[in-house]
Amino acid sequence: MNKGKLIVFSAPSGSGKTTIVKHLLGKEDLNLEFSISAASRDPRGEEEHGKDYYFISLEQFKKHIKAEEFLEWEEVYRDNFYGTLKAEIERIWALGKNVIFDIDVAGGLRIKHKFPDQTLAVFVKPPSVDELKRRLKQRSTESDDKINMRIAKASVELATAPQFDTIIKNYDLDTAKEEAYQLVKDFVSK
Repeated sequence: MNKGKLIVFSAPSGSGKTTIVKHLLGKEDLNLEFSISAASRDPRGEEEHGKDYYFISLEQFKKHIKAEEFLEWEEVYRDNFYGTLKAEIERIWALGKNVIFDIDVAGGLRIKHKFPDQTLAVFVKPPSVDELKRRLKQRSTESDDKINMRIAKASVELATAPQFDTIIKNYDLDTAKEEAYQLVKDFVSK
């Protein structure tokens, strides 16, 4: 694979990583392009195929795994797979851009391990688990059972924070956005 910069943002659902990533994508000086993940689930809310995710069937996802076409993948919940297609990274690097990921903790760490020198791995830490739960409920996109599954997973994900290059504490969104911008700007200008 070609060489370019990889910027990974990982966190439990509801931590603010997607908001921060969208903020960074608006900064032209960073020369970023969003890595669209593949998912074996149906779209939620206003999500669009080819913009938010590549929505593919469980059967197709497993075919891509078998053909080793993923940079990383994970079965996040039973029969609910997410992953990064190698072709997606090649597409972005061919544009001469840096790749930014909004990705689960396990996937983010896999990318960091495969490309240690060209990856900046950032963990976005929420103020508390209670605040996470409040944010997830406020979204109104998932059932209480799904929210409870995400909260249970969050405790495990929070324990991985020290494995990342840096941790941004998202207690104040504007401060977190600025901190993220400075981190990424320093990294891509190396």
